[in-house]
Amino acid sequence: MEKEGVIKFNLRFTAGPPVAMDTLTELNTWRQILREHALIGQDPARYEGYGFGNISQRTGDPDQPHGKRKFVISGTQTGHLEILDNRHYACVIAYNAEANQVVAEGPVKPSSESMTHGVIYDIDNALRAVLHVHSPDIWNSATSQGIPVTSAAVEYGTPEMSREVEHLFSHTNVRRKGIFSMGGHADGIVAFGETVEEAGNTLLTALAGKQQR
Repeated sequence: MEKEGVIKFNLRFTAGPPVAMDTLTELNTWRQILREHALIGQDPARYEGYGFGNISQRTGDPDQPHGKRKFVISGTQTGHLEILDNRHYACVIAYNAEANQVVAEGPVKPSSESMTHGVIYDIDNALRAVLHVHSPDIWNSATSQGIPVTSAAVEYGTPEMSREVEHLFSHTNVRRKGIFSMGGHADGIVAFGETVEEAGNTLLTALAGKQQR
């Protein structure tokens, strides 16, 4: 089994000040909700005890170019923390899937899933939030709920995963569904939306087994 939370891209990280706390209000509110449903967290009995789950939100100019659509994302291995503050978020300022590189700054290194978040933001400029959680219930029922699934041969946090996500957007109804399952990443689920609330509600609907085909 893959280790959870291992950064697989080339990271150019600069230590810096945190983002303003008021920019994280909605993101933190939904993180609490997801944590209460065990979609984000840390459990000695799961994933070799590593923390799991990460969340992000676009910031700044909505017309930023591809590869430079800035977003704040929870730091690597913060799943065990009950409540996050701005010291636990990084700002991703650039990313390049083909070069397998992420450029970030802040008080903490960004999540190992940062590349996937960036690719989703590049695909559709209207999307402003991405939530990556772990749910055996959703993962095992993805096909029956009509949730698109990435190839089981593709690992998380890799250029191949970036291309696989692009494939889902061009060949499935994933944009309308707002959610996909990571076939090669046990229990990995990604939801996205134009707001954090939209992405969060999509996850809760899938957790209840009520996603419509």
